[in-house]
Amino acid sequence: MNKAEFIDAVAAKAGLSKKDAKGAVDAVLDTITEALVKKEAVSFIGFATFTTADRAAITAKVPVTDTTVHVPSTTVPKFKVG
Repeated sequence: MNKAEFIDAVAAKAGLSKKDAKGAVDAVLDTITEALVKKEAVSFIGFATFTTADRAAITAKVPVTDTTVHVPSTTVPKFKVG
């Protein structure tokens, strides 16, 4: 199911127009994204938890050229089934 199909399903279940359902889905996704940017966890009991994790910097090898490159540390989102 892609985002458009998800919006259609939400519209049908909630009795909303597709425009209103799209606004609601976008608002939920934006809110989750903003919380993760602030490194806050978002939990839906019985469904899932969205968190962030810090990934350390590494030196990676490019197989084609056999050279090494530095990959900087970063923060990545995590999803854990609830």
